[in-house]
Amino acid sequence: MDTTVFARHESTVRGYSRAFPTVFASASNARQTAEDGTEYIDFFAGAGVLNFGHNNPRMKKALIDFLEADGLAHSLDMHTTTKREFIRRFHEVVLAPRGMEHRLQFMGPTGASAVEAALKLARVSTGRRGIVAFSHGFHGMSLGALAATANDAFRRWAGVPLPDVVRLPFETAPGGHTAIADYRALLRDSSSGLEAPAAFIVETVQAEGGVNVASAEWLREVQDLAHELGALFIVDDIQAGVGRTGGYFSFDGMGLDPDVICLAKGLGGFGTPIAMNLNKPDVDDHWSPGAHTGTFRGQGLSFVAGAVALDYFTDDEFLARIPAQGEVMRARLAAIADAYPDRGFEVRGRGMLQGLDVGDGEFAKRVQSEAFARGLLVGPCGPEGRVIKLIPPLTIGDEDLAAGLDLLEQAIGAA
Repeated sequence: MDTTVFARHESTVRGYSRAFPTVFASASNARQTAEDGTEYIDFFAGAGVLNFGHNNPRMKKALIDFLEADGLAHSLDMHTTTKREFIRRFHEVVLAPRGMEHRLQFMGPTGASAVEAALKLARVSTGRRGIVAFSHGFHGMSLGALAATANDAFRRWAGVPLPDVVRLPFETAPGGHTAIADYRALLRDSSSGLEAPAAFIVETVQAEGGVNVASAEWLREVQDLAHELGALFIVDDIQAGVGRTGGYFSFDGMGLDPDVICLAKGLGGFGTPIAMNLNKPDVDDHWSPGAHTGTFRGQGLSFVAGAVALDYFTDDEFLARIPAQGEVMRARLAAIADAYPDRGFEVRGRGMLQGLDVGDGEFAKRVQSEAFARGLLVGPCGPEGRVIKLIPPLTIGDEDLAAGLDLLEQAIGAA
């Protein structure tokens, strides 16, 4: 298998190809096939992009029809028939049933682009600079989003200061249960030296941060403080949203009403890039036309496939399978943890976003390597990469899910 062209010409910064040393040639739903014919069950799913599997047949047909009809693949922020259909369908399927009047803002095609726009809007709408973010949070690698990201290694690669962010402990981190009350008390003290922030940005499930799960009560406490201070409450739902934890949003049923919701990854359905923020109208009104732009915000292919993806959220059987499959994953991870009581493995997650904290980044890397050797793709996350994160496509079949969990168990045993 020839990989010399990558070694010779591609940047040293490449990462995933080092963990998965093969050349992939094709893929279908939850399986990827290398050019030598080796098949891999995919519990990585493009780092959470491929919620509906590789080469989803419904989306593929819609995309082929779109291309054959000479549809607009790129349109900046001009009106197009495909954007109109996506917006109409999104409002019909997602917003209207929840009584939400948020406006859809498209920007650059990545999750970091969505976060950058959200932070800028928070500062424009409040006239303040500071952002409250949380330990173990991940919000992107561009400088504004990276300032809100907690990972020390990522932050050091910036090469410049990353200012204007106050870091509080996430609920599951040391001090997290009292952090919001403590911060409120400090802000009420005129000699604390702290100023009210422009926004609080939080993930309900910190995927890259180690599959840390916040409670509805704690999230409401964050929201209440944000609104008490006149700050925006921003939910980064880029990896945990679009069905990953059960509902369309990861915060469905929690009594939350975010001012801004950041979406990307699974939003476009097929794996083509798209990012979108949902802004409350009174917040969105602070934008002026052209105040935030992006060359790739008129993604025709993503509008087409994303509209098809929304059909899944009118399918009760599909929606019921997510928590059921998530419980299968959780139960199997718990059984693995129970088989090694002296290792102190910890299972956590929601829906089909599950993690096994093995407490040791080097051990997690060995598990990843052993899994790959057996035909399974998984990725570590969290501090020192010690959490094995499972994010298979939501459309994965029962047999592939079971087979993948078998391979994971074998890999852990071998490691």
